Amino acid sequence: MQIAIPLYERFTALDAVGPYEVLSRLPGAEVIFVAAQRGPVRTDTKMLAMTADATFDEVRAPDVLMLPGGFGTRPLLTDEAMLDWVRGAHEASEWTTSVCTGSLLLAAAGLLDGLEATTHWAAAGELEALGARYVERRVVEQGRIVTGAGVSAGIDMALTLAARIAGDDIAQAIQLYMEYDPQPPFDSGSPAKAPESVLAIAPSAARGRG
Repeated sequence: MQIAIPLYERFTALDAVGPYEVLSRLPGAEVIFVAAQRGPVRTDTKMLAMTADATFDEVRAPDVLMLPGGFGTRPLLTDEAMLDWVRGAHEASEWTTSVCTGSLLLAAAGLLDGLEATTHWAAAGELEALGARYVERRVVEQGRIVTGAGVSAGIDMALTLAARIAGDDIAQAIQLYMEYDPQPPFDSGSPAKAPESVLAIAPSAARGRG
């Protein structure tokens, strides 16, 4: 089972790495990071690079497509070469998924027209402008398309997907191995919960994430 995770300049690291930690542990899984060119690709903070081991031309028919988000999605929304690759990969895939603003790429490729989907809360309007119906949930399933909300929700999305592929017991075993048992010190993980003072500084705290 080949799982393709595209990288592009200014992607958000956890959007890619969170699902990778889950999906790479599925029986028979081969996770491959792909990009326009092989080699290092910088994240949105510019402080971290991840390595693409294959080009888009080399990976055209993955079993699972997993699109991370990040501020770098915006230039790609009108990049027909990228969107054509997404469409082709989706046509071949058993599952097409996204985290955060990765769903904007799915929408721009025409794959979410009229469908419910989620994304980072700050990009809800952008998602709807591209033809999807934004839903304020951590994970949204629409047939073989599964979208996750912002950044950390990628782990939830991947565990959901793992259960669909390999069953609940395998997904829970992966969760246990990862010790994914969130107990955050603050209850500020959504706009509905965060104090006004926190909402006011959230854009600067994001440091370029999208």
